[in-house]
Amino acid sequence: MELKSLAVIFGTVFLAELADKTQLATLLFSAQNPQAKVLVFAAAASALVLACAIGVLAGSFVAQHLDTRLLTRIAGIGFILIGAWTLFRA
Repeated sequence: MELKSLAVIFGTVFLAELADKTQLATLLFSAQNPQAKVLVFAAAASALVLACAIGVLAGSFVAQHLDTRLLTRIAGIGFILIGAWTLFRA
């Protein structure tokens, strides 16, 4: 079961991060200084790990105080609102 969870989490985060503003910023940093590819990778990877750690800690804290089904619904509504806002601004 752990391997299945690992695969689902990896796939979800990987697909969500593809071609987003973070990846584009990393691409630009790398293009500006091609000799520093390892530095750009290390900095970007560290930032993503830290952001995910904050998400895990916040999720653990919130899960202690809210029902996870409610939290899932709130997140879903938030994504829908962000999508609608993006469509209306376009």
